[in-house]
Amino acid sequence: MSDRRQPIGIGIDLVEVERIRLAHARWGNRFLLRLFSAGEIAHCFSRTNPYPSLAARFAAKEAVAKALSIGFGEQLSFRSIEVISSGGAPSIALAQSAMERLNSIGGNDLLISISHTHSHAIAQAVAV
Repeated sequence: MSDRRQPIGIGIDLVEVERIRLAHARWGNRFLLRLFSAGEIAHCFSRTNPYPSLAARFAAKEAVAKALSIGFGEQLSFRSIEVISSGGAPSIALAQSAMERLNSIGGNDLLISISHTHSHAIAQAVAV
């Protein structure tokens, strides 16, 4: 028998970078603070162009929600999902309510992959 973790949910999302740039231009920091943690904002704005990285994190949050089979609302907020970047592959940190949702569907971890170009960002999440 294999020791591999079994997938129990999967999500994918594709975001246009321009959509994120325009939202930030319109709503300013209010937009950023509603969706992203201080660490995510700092990471993205350490780049020359923060918008592809912001779009990738937005896509990751959407992909995680899909992997958890839940929409954003009372039980799940954008800020209850954080993309952690520490020099290697990104990982996900969940707030208590999001972790409870993951546990309720039989999971104990989330795997994430993100990528972006100058115009699009994509993310895939797998709940295991």
